[in-house]
Amino acid sequence: MNLKVFYLGAALLGTIAPWYFVGSFFAANGLDLVVFVSGVFTNGAASGFAVDVIISFVVFLVWCFYDAHQHKVRTWWLVLPAGFCVGLSLALPLYLYLRHDQATGNSL
Repeated sequence: MNLKVFYLGAALLGTIAPWYFVGSFFAANGLDLVVFVSGVFTNGAASGFAVDVIISFVVFLVWCFYDAHQHKVRTWWLVLPAGFCVGLSLALPLYLYLRHDQATGNSL
């Protein structure tokens, strides 16, 4: 399998899977962000998982910023709305896709 196809598939799955659950939550509770955040930190297991993902996302953004400048990935900024609107499960494969294109000379 071509890595580019893998990254696109991972980005698609990384968008659909989280939003299945997030969408279900918002459908049941409305767009109340206070209720959403309190639900994310509802117990020790959920809090540990949430903090792990938040720290990973921050580290990814810092790495992405420096890596994109080093490798001249001009469209790296697309990971910002991807990460904040969907999450790391979209932002990471999206950046790898963009970086792969840059490395092979097929930039957007």
